[in-house]
Amino acid sequence: MKKLTQWLALASVTALCLSVGTAVAQDNGGNQDGPGGGRRGGRNFDPAQFQQRMMDNLRDRLEVKDDTEWQAIQPLLQKVMDLRRDQMGGGMRAMFGRNRGGDQGNRPRFGPEPSAAETALSDAIDNNASKDDLKAKMADFRKARDAKEAELKAAQDNLRKVLNTKQEAVALEMGLVS
Repeated sequence: MKKLTQWLALASVTALCLSVGTAVAQDNGGNQDGPGGGRRGGRNFDPAQFQQRMMDNLRDRLEVKDDTEWQAIQPLLQKVMDLRRDQMGGGMRAMFGRNRGGDQGNRPRFGPEPSAAETALSDAIDNNASKDDLKAKMADFRKARDAKEAELKAAQDNLRKVLNTKQEAVALEMGLVS
């Protein structure tokens, strides 16, 4: 059930990102080429603008009309989204393969920097570490992952406290709260 919830959350965040991408394309008159011939998401991509559009989309989905209410919700929502992104980054790197040796060149990395525990486990796997070393690295990785999950749960609980029932239902549907 936990994995299903995580996959649903990933699907919701992906759908949100795609809807923001569609809005960007519509702002460009449907043309995906940006100024100077660059592709959308290329050198003309502005992360701050993307983040603002995403927050505006969430505000609309949560039907927040009052600025004071949004000022209470937005930082808590941002915290949940940041923690969710950080938590999912490692799983996505593992699922789609991490760079095993060699230079990445100009390829962008996916997600946030890996944690020390994730890097140590990856290195142990890559270096064919002993059974005992792998067990120790797995224990460290699990401990770090559990701490991140507890932090995310606390952030979700804090967010839930400021949402009304309908907003909580929307946030639940989007995988922002559990």
